Amino acid sequence: MNDSIKQKAGRIRLVLTDIDGVWTDTGVYYAESGELLKRFSIRDGMGVERLRERADVETGIVSGENSGAVIKRAEKLGITEVHLSIRDKVAVLDEIAKRRGLGPEEIAFIGDDTNDLAVMQAVGLAACPADAIASVKSAADYICENRGGHGAFRDFAEFIISSKIGEVQ
Repeated sequence: MNDSIKQKAGRIRLVLTDIDGVWTDTGVYYAESGELLKRFSIRDGMGVERLRERADVETGIVSGENSGAVIKRAEKLGITEVHLSIRDKVAVLDEIAKRRGLGPEEIAFIGDDTNDLAVMQAVGLAACPADAIASVKSAADYICENRGGHGAFRDFAEFIISSKIGEVQ
């Protein structure tokens, strides 16, 4: 891994994440009444906890979707920055950074599709799951070994923890 990418990761204080395609495998179960289920990896949740406890890094969600399942998952993990139905992710990034007194170099984003490209280019460290689309992989500083919904967020979290404090899981 490139030393400059590790240096970028060492400055991170907040990780923002898309959900569908990062925390999920892009699949969703629909019933006549609408969205029914999303599958989340428990390991990604542990990544949120480890970032907070081991590296003093918080996590926030910025997603174009609006899902009750995402709200419940965020509540369980103690994630307070939850922004759903977002079309302009850069505007939300700017608002969060200003409110929290963070510079772009202190914020990371992990996404998987074209609607994540602009925000990935606006942060200090950009990542994507192994199965992200090609243009997102090209924009990422860090490409996770794992696919979306199968521990990609945890992979990224461990990279940041290792870069900040030298701890390897």
